[in-house]
Amino acid sequence: MNTSIQQTALITGASRGIGRAIAKNLADRGIFVYLNFRSDDTGARNTLNDIHYQNGHGELLRFDVTRQNQCNDAVAFVIKQRGRLDILVNNAGIRDDHLFAMMKKPAWETVLDTHLNGFYHLTRPVVRQMIKQRFGRIINISSAAGQVGNAGQVNYSTAKAGIIGATRALAKEIASRGITVNAVAPGFIHTDMVAGLDLENIKKQIPAGRLGHPEEVAHVVGFLCSEQAGYVNGQVLGVNGGLI
Repeated sequence: MNTSIQQTALITGASRGIGRAIAKNLADRGIFVYLNFRSDDTGARNTLNDIHYQNGHGELLRFDVTRQNQCNDAVAFVIKQRGRLDILVNNAGIRDDHLFAMMKKPAWETVLDTHLNGFYHLTRPVVRQMIKQRFGRIINISSAAGQVGNAGQVNYSTAKAGIIGATRALAKEIASRGITVNAVAPGFIHTDMVAGLDLENIKKQIPAGRLGHPEEVAHVVGFLCSEQAGYVNGQVLGVNGGLI
């Protein structure tokens, strides 16, 4: 990769939380960032305003990762505007927690659709572009729940475990094309995703004694996107305070 060319990144679920922190981190590194969001227009614009305030460059890109045609159109739009797509961060995700015996099918399907079908819909056209470029960085945001499982989150744990499997398999397929595929598995991070959980009890289970911050996840993603991480491939990096 010619480092004199400004790189282009697409981050899904970039309107808040971990996605927002990742977008800001990459923009701070001089990367042009496309901020994907589905419905949180205000949050996405706030993220972009923060990036512009720090003299970074980016653009909003609204689409739904569960819609294959929208993902194809989004990738085509980025390529038309920028000529390339160097970095993809698959961060968009949802929770719909229930004990498995009480879990209705929509709760199962919606969570898997967002995480796993969303991965397929967006990553496939991106991979085709990266193969042409013979360069790329793909980072998938998994979860500690995908490594050890969480009671009440069978759907979420299944989806996040699937992302780890997809990461490792895809890394083997395209490593020879100069493309790396890695996963980051956060533990309990201060975001909307931990709303409603018993955080005081959770902190007692974490060796670090605290929840993580989105910026701590973003720094790991930033490293995986860097030239220095070119030989890191097919890995799952935990950011969990020693929980696992």
